Amino acid sequence: MMFDTNFGSSGMSGISNIGRPPYSFLRLDNQSPTPVPFTPDAFFGPGIPHQAKAIHCLDHGEVVCAVTINNATHQIYTGGKGTVKLWDLNSTTSNQSPNCGGSSGQSIITNKTCITSLECLQRDKYIRSIKLTQDGRTLVVGGESSILSIWDLGQASPHPKSELTFTAPACYALAVSPDSKLCFSCCSNGNIGVWDIHNRILVRQYQGHAEGASCVDIRPDGTRLWSGGLDKTVRCWDLREHCQISQVDLSAQIFSLGYCPTGDWLAVGLETDQVEVKENSSVLSCDISLDDKLLVTGSGDRKATVYEIIY
Repeated sequence: MMFDTNFGSSGMSGISNIGRPPYSFLRLDNQSPTPVPFTPDAFFGPGIPHQAKAIHCLDHGEVVCAVTINNATHQIYTGGKGTVKLWDLNSTTSNQSPNCGGSSGQSIITNKTCITSLECLQRDKYIRSIKLTQDGRTLVVGGESSILSIWDLGQASPHPKSELTFTAPACYALAVSPDSKLCFSCCSNGNIGVWDIHNRILVRQYQGHAEGASCVDIRPDGTRLWSGGLDKTVRCWDLREHCQISQVDLSAQIFSLGYCPTGDWLAVGLETDQVEVKENSSVLSCDISLDDKLLVTGSGDRKATVYEIIY
């Protein structure tokens, strides 16, 4: 589902479904959102990807609930049960096997070798989110534990910097401010924690979601933050005034959302529908490189897969 990021406080619950539920809406000033279909030619043309080809398999060994790409070093981090593993896409240590990524045909996919493992949170607790600061020197890890784990990546090898504790049983999602000073943690109690990464303290909490805050994204200029919740709401927060400024009520729990770089749209993933990727198991997490050339997915069959995006 996509909608204008300048939405007001009124919801969309009154929109009727015609056949397949609409997933794109146009909202004009003082008017209700109207479903907008995509024309067939919207999916073809220069700059529009038409294929994602699996090129690397990262055999994590546990269900992969979180992934992120370090664009500066061309490395990938995968989060499983109590462990974050680091993979170097430039490494020559690898072997090949057909169809590791679940793609059709007999394409050859490189199996990369893990170069290091980071023990995070508790060994029996799944990691739900991993985020890098903009400079790629700090890693923040959250999951099914009342701890955020902070790692220093600026040395020869990663080492733990600190642990930040909170009262909620779990952290579902993380975001880092563009200046790398603040971290936002979406917690299972519905609160969003705002952390000073450098001083390692909780600055404030945003309260609003009646159930768990499940996903989050931040505007590139660092002035607004969007959060989605299991209470079926999307909320927009002003990071300068530290208050909620708008809300959209939807018909299902929100599992994911993403802010459009142009600032015009916010895409929201609901529990009632899915994005299909050719994997052998559930796709639990994904990240895309800044140059839009690589996509990495984490899945329930204990691995991550790196795709080359073909235009």
